[in-house]
Amino acid sequence: MTKFILGINHLGMTVPDMNEVTKFFKEAFGAKIAHDGLTLADEPARRGDGRKTTRDSSRGKDCRQRMIVIGTGPGIELFEIKAEPQRQPVGLSDYGINHLSIFVSEIDPALEQAVKAGATALSEIHGNSRYEDTPGNASVYVTAPWGGLIELQCIPNGYYYPTSSETKVWIPPKKE
Repeated sequence: MTKFILGINHLGMTVPDMNEVTKFFKEAFGAKIAHDGLTLADEPARRGDGRKTTRDSSRGKDCRQRMIVIGTGPGIELFEIKAEPQRQPVGLSDYGINHLSIFVSEIDPALEQAVKAGATALSEIHGNSRYEDTPGNASVYVTAPWGGLIELQCIPNGYYYPTSSETKVWIPPKKE
């Protein structure tokens, strides 16, 4: 039974510099800070202090933690963790959460704003895949300044679904 499951609250992302990443998300996507769970004024939370909070609990120290929100979607919990060594973000073909998608009402100005804020477009704007390819749809991947993969996605006429579909994909409410 899943009647007690409500939905996705947030996704976590480790970033190299909290200020720069927050500035990028604000300028590119209008992000807002919900709260700072750990600041530079706090004692850093050391990984490996006996708490088994994550699979990678033995490396580094948490220096900063911030929850941001973009539009009406789930939160994005940003972590600034200092550890040696640190790897680059995963790519689309790697296991794990490999990108985040920002739902936009207009793809051209959204891409322009993201690039102005420091993102790099990986291709021209193109159509979406099956079930997202309704009239007016468009998509483009960008890399954030620190290498994270972000998809800008516009599906103004919604999704369509196969007869085997068990549910519908959440779409942000339209702005008035």
